[in-house]
Amino acid sequence: METTSIKPRVQLDRNAWVAAATDVLAEDGIAGLRVEVLAKRLKVTKGSFYWHFQDRRDLLMAVLQVWKDGRIRDIVKQTRAQPGHELEQIYHVIDVYSTSRSRRGAQIELAVRDWARRDADAAAIVAEVDDIRLRSARELFLACGVPMEEASSRCMLLYAYVFGISLMIYDKFDSDVARLKRDIADLIAHSASMAPRQARKA
Repeated sequence: METTSIKPRVQLDRNAWVAAATDVLAEDGIAGLRVEVLAKRLKVTKGSFYWHFQDRRDLLMAVLQVWKDGRIRDIVKQTRAQPGHELEQIYHVIDVYSTSRSRRGAQIELAVRDWARRDADAAAIVAEVDDIRLRSARELFLACGVPMEEASSRCMLLYAYVFGISLMIYDKFDSDVARLKRDIADLIAHSASMAPRQARKA
């Protein structure tokens, strides 16, 4: 007698729902992030969602928390410098964040920022991440001997550049994009490279 095997039901944990929600957020924005859409994508019933989350808002806060934790880990990693190597790290930060990043990463960043325009909780988390971004970069400039006010301006300029370039299509503007980026990095880091020399002359 032939027996048919029953495929076991896939058990999804909370992280699987958050990952799927992040994908939908990147593709369709916050308006497209609905429980029924996620359940269909994950091929489960809506009922299984409520094993892990109280409601849609609970899921949204989890998505924000995961995004925040990931961004902060990356910021700390990219801005950590050995004493005496802070200027090198400034150039590293500019290079890493101005290089074309994954399309998905850019989509998530834009979706979260668009979400923050309409939601106070999302806005608070984006503001916290941006504050850490700016403060971490400023510490590098300060370690190079740049005065506080100028260090604040330089790190703001740094992130205005790397976020701006991620939104632009500039390949036709200059035939040597690599040289263009090196020149911009030199302009941003110029004061930091000069500061130690000025201090020695004093």
